[in-house]
Amino acid sequence: MDPRDQRIAELEAIITEKQAVIDTLTARVAKLEALVVELTEKLNQNSRNSHFPPSSDGPGQRTGDKPKGKRKNKKKRKRGGQPGHRGSHRKLLPLDQVDHVIDHFPAKCEDCGAALPKIEDSNPVRTQETEVPPIQPVVTEHRQHSVTCVCGCTTRATSEAVPLSPFGPRLMSLIALFTGVYHLSRRKTVLVLSDVLGTKISLGAVSAVESRVSDALAPAADESWKHVNDAPIKHADATSWLNKGKTMTLWVLATTFGTVFKIVADGSAATIKPFFGACKGILVSDRATVFTFWSMKKRQICWAHLIRKFISFSERDGPAGKIGNELLGYAELLFDYWHGYCDGKLPREQFLAWMEPVRKQIEDCLQRAVDAGIKQVSGSCSDILAHRQALWTFLTHKGVEPTNNHAEQELRNFVLWRKICFGAQSERGHKFAERVMTVAHTARKQNLNVLAFLTASCEAWRNGIPSPSLFTELAPA
Repeated sequence: MDPRDQRIAELEAIITEKQAVIDTLTARVAKLEALVVELTEKLNQNSRNSHFPPSSDGPGQRTGDKPKGKRKNKKKRKRGGQPGHRGSHRKLLPLDQVDHVIDHFPAKCEDCGAALPKIEDSNPVRTQETEVPPIQPVVTEHRQHSVTCVCGCTTRATSEAVPLSPFGPRLMSLIALFTGVYHLSRRKTVLVLSDVLGTKISLGAVSAVESRVSDALAPAADESWKHVNDAPIKHADATSWLNKGKTMTLWVLATTFGTVFKIVADGSAATIKPFFGACKGILVSDRATVFTFWSMKKRQICWAHLIRKFISFSERDGPAGKIGNELLGYAELLFDYWHGYCDGKLPREQFLAWMEPVRKQIEDCLQRAVDAGIKQVSGSCSDILAHRQALWTFLTHKGVEPTNNHAEQELRNFVLWRKICFGAQSERGHKFAERVMTVAHTARKQNLNVLAFLTASCEAWRNGIPSPSLFTELAPA
């Protein structure tokens, strides 16, 4: 064999071997580049372009910024009220709500110095000062006496009139308000009761009071459940909850007049279906697959969720960014028309007529995205189109909103509570959290004083009488 041919063969073998190494490294680089893109996208996720709540945003992130390409140059303005702002002023209480009146008269004339008589002015300058008197708890001692009869038998007074708890209904309600509504820790609640009310109480006693208040609120919570399940329109959302460190799921169902909360083991359809009752009315939610048990024609998909998805598309390069920006433009037009309709600037007939081409443009753009076969974009657009029937329910049913902001806002307090207390440690704790938040949120929607309603419920529970109703004067939903 010619040595030159042998050398050529050796060099070709070396080249083949090196090419294999190059191909391996090229494939590895491509894989790492894809990983960098994926991790960068995850790193840039916030409440504006993902499902993350605003509370997860860092202090340097401005969640109110518009997506890339949509920002407008705004003049820097000073903090506080702007020129022309009406401001907020404290109104004087009517005289029948004033406890004390002190009249001030000038002693002498500011001109000649002569003494002036105390004559009441028909239009004096009125200034009111509100003060809280020192709080002194009222302690009532119950004594059960024993009396000996002439027959020799000693009888002690029955304990039926003796309260079951060492704390009265209002104090119990205050404790539940602090821990369950304002989300103070039990230790801070003990300090507040001592510093403000002068009442000494242990951590264990706070927990015991929560249990009693939970029992007292059970009828009102059940009443809220019935109302929400029967409502024609309801909003649903979920977040995580902890039970001794184990992750569970917290659900909310909210209507115009009521809100209910439920903590369940997981977020599967089989687990949450009983929570939704007979599936009456229209459900506003995101595109979660757990809602397959609800008829698609009776659902409204949240457009706020969709916009966050479109923003994530727009922040990518290439065709994905182009599609994302196009969808954002249509969505912006959708909400311009919607707000014009809600503000009374657009009659409903005109609103529906203007929405017809917008609807077609959005669906056509989604279909083009599906046909383009773009990684992590086409699949999402295909899923959105699979919910096509539930995208436009707000156009065909009055009273239905295109977003699920109502449920998200109702859930926010619970999310903050979870961050503070890390969930609950027992089934009793779950029940208390569900019931007190259900009653507090519903009472506020009914324009009821939360403390007053908690107190009335605790009094009814202590006296064994029917619990007060949250919906006594409720108009039809």
